[in-house]
Amino acid sequence: MKLGLEVFLEKYLDDYKEKRVGLVTNPTGVNQRLESNIDLFFKHLNLTALFSPEHGIRADAKEGEKVSSSVDEVTGLPVYSLYGKTRRPSADMLENVDVMIFDIQDIGSRYYTYIYTLAYVMAACKEHQKEVIVLDRPNPIGGVKVEGNLVHQDFTSFVGLYPIPNRHGMTIGELAHLFNEEYSIFCSLKVIPMEGWERSKLYDELGLPWVPPSPNVTGLSMQLLYPGTCLIEGTNLSEARGTVRPFEMVGAPFINARELANHFNTLELEGVIARPVTFTPTYQKYQGEKCYGVQLHVMNRHNIRPVQVGVHLLHLIYQMYSDEMEFIGNEQLKHPFFDLLAGSSELREAIIHSQIDRCLKNMRNGLESFLPIREKYLIYN
Repeated sequence: MKLGLEVFLEKYLDDYKEKRVGLVTNPTGVNQRLESNIDLFFKHLNLTALFSPEHGIRADAKEGEKVSSSVDEVTGLPVYSLYGKTRRPSADMLENVDVMIFDIQDIGSRYYTYIYTLAYVMAACKEHQKEVIVLDRPNPIGGVKVEGNLVHQDFTSFVGLYPIPNRHGMTIGELAHLFNEEYSIFCSLKVIPMEGWERSKLYDELGLPWVPPSPNVTGLSMQLLYPGTCLIEGTNLSEARGTVRPFEMVGAPFINARELANHFNTLELEGVIARPVTFTPTYQKYQGEKCYGVQLHVMNRHNIRPVQVGVHLLHLIYQMYSDEMEFIGNEQLKHPFFDLLAGSSELREAIIHSQIDRCLKNMRNGLESFLPIREKYLIYN
């Protein structure tokens, strides 16, 4: 197969030789020989500016950490941060740019901020009359399964800007078309599709080298679980940041690991088994403290329903430890952070009032309105 980057270099390079090119990227912007798009474009195009998302152009900043604009040490080009003072390119940033190229690996979950950086780039380029090119890359957790609820209008944020489900089953190029048409950005957009990608394939079935798009994206099991376990971030439970298994392990000092694992496994959820674990985060929640909980082992990669897994795990922990488990508030936010991740207050209320079966049913019903819209923008078989 060929990545969008490789197709662009092979077939479209000459069309943009005379253009001033801006590039939104990070370390995932490589070809199959692991050559950087920055180096390749600097060599073959008039590359004039670089733009960095959350975690920075080198993916060395922690989650939520503001990234400063800088100068690239290799090319000497300006690197404008889109996760610092602003999240969208300004007129000054775009002054020496005719066309913006976006080339970043996504991980297939609606919370992941790179897809909203793309949306903001598209909106800024519409405003300032710049062309946008998206170089498509695989959805690492496949392009078939779709699961979760839709973000309600009052709960939009940078972890859920549009009404798409937790696991959307789309590539970043398909999302670009969706954002542009359904949410009225209407920029001048060109998506360079991959060649030879099949929707049913997971990333490790593609024969491609893997470059982590951010520090806590450790591998395929983590990404398969993330549409459900990212919800842990909105609670006082540790999602195991600061360990080698973030988003695969969940715990807290007040949990009995063996009891939690036993109760979870009696649910017999498809494709997953819990194992009791003890871990000590090196940063973030419970830094330096022992946490007790579970590691979720993906037993069937094609059948697991991660949102269902995350919802049941949260409900179970709340049932067992309602006096200790909390949903995180932030006085700077209109809603609890958990609700922004969940897309509404419904899931939090369902966990508290033990109504998760109804909540999961509502999620499935909500998908019925999204799936026909999604279908219009799918590029691959």
